[in-house]
Amino acid sequence: MFSTLKNAFKDKEIRNKLFYTLFILVIYRLGANITVPGINAKALTTVANTGLVSVLDTVSGGGLDNYSIFSLGVSPYITAQIVIQLLQMDIVPTLVEWGKQGEVGRRKTNQVTRYLTLFVAFVQSVGITLGFNALSSFGLVKTQTWQTYFEIGMIMTAGTFLLTWLGDEITDKGLGNGVSVIIFAGIIARLPGGLYQVFQDQVINNSASDRWQGVAFFVALIVAILLVTKFVTWVEQADRRIPIQYTRRATTSGSESFLPLKVNVSGVIPVIFASSFIVTPATILMAFQGKYGDTTWYQVLSNIFSLQTTPGAIIYTLLIILFTFFYAFVQVNPEKLAENLQKQGAYIPSVWPGKDTEKYMSSMLLKLSTVGSVYLGLVALLPQLATNIWDLPSSIGLGGTSLLIVIGVVLELSRQINGLLMKREYAGFIR
Repeated sequence: MFSTLKNAFKDKEIRNKLFYTLFILVIYRLGANITVPGINAKALTTVANTGLVSVLDTVSGGGLDNYSIFSLGVSPYITAQIVIQLLQMDIVPTLVEWGKQGEVGRRKTNQVTRYLTLFVAFVQSVGITLGFNALSSFGLVKTQTWQTYFEIGMIMTAGTFLLTWLGDEITDKGLGNGVSVIIFAGIIARLPGGLYQVFQDQVINNSASDRWQGVAFFVALIVAILLVTKFVTWVEQADRRIPIQYTRRATTSGSESFLPLKVNVSGVIPVIFASSFIVTPATILMAFQGKYGDTTWYQVLSNIFSLQTTPGAIIYTLLIILFTFFYAFVQVNPEKLAENLQKQGAYIPSVWPGKDTEKYMSSMLLKLSTVGSVYLGLVALLPQLATNIWDLPSSIGLGGTSLLIVIGVVLELSRQINGLLMKREYAGFIR
C-alpha cells in the first residue's frame, strides 16, 4: 500500500487527482462542522447521545453530531438510487427503456434520481428535526414555527445536493466513487473519537478493581478489529476466474484468458443500501414520536427499524442478503455479458454461446452471491448482536458496517491507482 502511494505521488496526473480528492474532502469536513441556523446549541449534547445518530452518521458520512448543513450526507441520494433501480426491473416501462439507451438514458435516469433525492432529503430533514426536538429537553429548534422547520429542511436539503455534487466531482476528477469516498471520510473522521470513547468507558471511568479487566477488553477489541480487517480484506480480494476462449485467435497457450468475478460481486453497496433502507423509515417515525410515541403500532415499527434491537439487526442482515443478490445482477448482467462474448467471438469452454452462457453466468452469480451475502451478513450482524447482548457502546455494534465500507473503499482506491500506474507504464513503453 505504501509503495503504491509512493509511486502515485511520482506521477503528475495521479498526484493531481489525489490532491483534488483531498481538497473536496476538506470542504466536506468544514461543512460538517457548520451548524444549521435556528438550532439550540445546548440541545446538541442530547441529540448526540441518541442511538440513531450513530446509524445515520454511518450511512450519511457524519455531521449529525453538530446538526450541520451536511447532517443528512448522501443518504437521501442513496435511497433515491435504490428506488430507481428497483423500478427499472420491469416495473416502470419508461425507466426500463432509458436503461437501454446508453449515455442518454443514463442522464435522464440521473435527473429523475435527483428529483427524488430532493423529496427524500426534505422529508428526512423535517422528520429528524421534529423527532430530535421531541427528544431534547432543551428544545432543538429555537423558534417552534412551521416556517423555521421549512427553512431548516431547505438548508439541509441544499447541503445534501451540494455534497452529492462534490461526490460527482470526486468521481469525475478525483479518485474512487465519490459517494463512497465521502462516507469513508466521515467514518475515518469519527474513528479516533469512537476508540477513545470505548477506552474511556472501559478503562478511565472504571473503578481500580475493574480497570485491568477494562484494559484486557480494550486490547481484545483492537486484536479483534485487526483480525476482522484481515479476514474482510482477504474475502474482498478473492475472485472466481472463469476461463474464456476466443475462436478468432490462433490455438496457442496464450489463446485462453479469464473472466474474473469477485466472491463478493456486489462489494460494499448492499451494506450502504440496507443501512439507508433502515434509516429512512426510522427518521420519518421520529416526526410522530411526540404524538404517537406511546401507541403500540409506533413501538412495533420503532423496534423493527432500529439497529439497537435484535429484530432490527436481523431485518438489517436480511436486507443486506437481499441487496447482495439484487446488486450482483445489476453489476454483472448475464444477458448482456453473454451477448458481448458472442459478438467478440468468445465462449466459455463446455458451454454453448447465447442462452446457455446466460444461464451458466446466472448460476455462477447465484453461487457467488450466496457466499458473499453470508459473509456480509455475518460481518455486519455479529458486532451488532454482541452490542445488544452485552450492552456495549453503539459504535462497536456499527463497527462491522463501518469496517466493510472503509476496507471496500480503500481497496477500490488502490485498484484505481494501480490501474493508472499501469496505464502510465504502457504509455512509456509505446513512446
